[in-house]
Amino acid sequence: MIEDRGSRIADFCNHELCELAKANHACIPMLRGLIRRNDVMSAPKNNQKNNPAAEIRNPQSENPQSQDGVLVIDKPEGLTSHDVVARVRKILGTRRVGHAGTLDPFATGVLVVCVNRATRLVQFLTGDDKEYVATMRLGFATDTGDLTGTPKTPVTDAGNITSEKVKEAFSRFLGPIKQIPPMYSAKKIGGVKLYEMARRGEEIERAPIVVEIKKLELLEPAESSGGAQVDAQTAPDEFSFRVVCSSGTYIRALAEEIGEIMGVGAHLTRLRRTRSGNCSLDSAVTLEELADLARSGPERRVMMIPMADTIAMPTLQIGSEERERVSHGRSIEHPEGERADYTNGALAKLCDKKNQLIAIAEFDSSKTLWRPRVVLID
Repeated sequence: MIEDRGSRIADFCNHELCELAKANHACIPMLRGLIRRNDVMSAPKNNQKNNPAAEIRNPQSENPQSQDGVLVIDKPEGLTSHDVVARVRKILGTRRVGHAGTLDPFATGVLVVCVNRATRLVQFLTGDDKEYVATMRLGFATDTGDLTGTPKTPVTDAGNITSEKVKEAFSRFLGPIKQIPPMYSAKKIGGVKLYEMARRGEEIERAPIVVEIKKLELLEPAESSGGAQVDAQTAPDEFSFRVVCSSGTYIRALAEEIGEIMGVGAHLTRLRRTRSGNCSLDSAVTLEELADLARSGPERRVMMIPMADTIAMPTLQIGSEERERVSHGRSIEHPEGERADYTNGALAKLCDKKNQLIAIAEFDSSKTLWRPRVVLID
């Protein structure tokens, strides 16, 4: 109806303008310009289909806030963790994306990526235990601790190193150990990342950190891990192993220290993270798969892991009244707050009956209350 009115108005204007033109022949060029303008204004909307600019859509205008959750990206070799975050931002059309633990550029595997409101959970995910599958080459160490670096120790014959000797060396690293962060790492000292100093040829003294090796085992021949066949000894001087460790452990430094103990030096030729906390390769997608699913529309939500399933801490179920209080940042009482094993400062997930994560709360033992630390609903 609006288009019909526009056409009638345009016809009327055209008629009147033509009548005026007859009266004043000198005004014809100007009047023709006005007639063309009226013709454009009265054109039907479907004519815009021929205008490419009319079809451009801003992906960030499609309310990405409706997608809150965690992605497990199978990071390819060669990309930094920041590179992956940038690509996920572009694919999903939202800037609220962050990762929960750096993975070396040469490494592959699990990179936990939080989207939208889930970015508030990064602080609780970075400290999760990690699991890796790695291959170390004996004979010499490198300045980077992996195959991308240059040798920094003389090449030593490792032909006499057997699987039994490697297992014996592994046993000396189980439990809490001290590690010196590699110069080629993202750790900051004085606000500067160590790898930036290393690339300038600088080396500074680093204080050792305490980490924990919870499991360290040599892989058996043809054992499968992380979707790939990995042999314990893929070459005369190479050994593959699985390690479960605390957050902050440098596997490159671990391999180098193992090599030192055996007197031959060592560096990594392969590193794949298979798990970070509750997130494993079983639920991972590649960047290409993510892009394909994103183009298919709402189906991309299927790959999002619910926020409640990613946090490894006790769960407290709350009702509608408690949910309302928590949404405004107010403390609540909970029957489980009287449990003796909840010490002051203990953290728990507050979830509703549908297992939606409402908040992360901290226990105040003096008042037997749970105080919201991070609220994840409006």
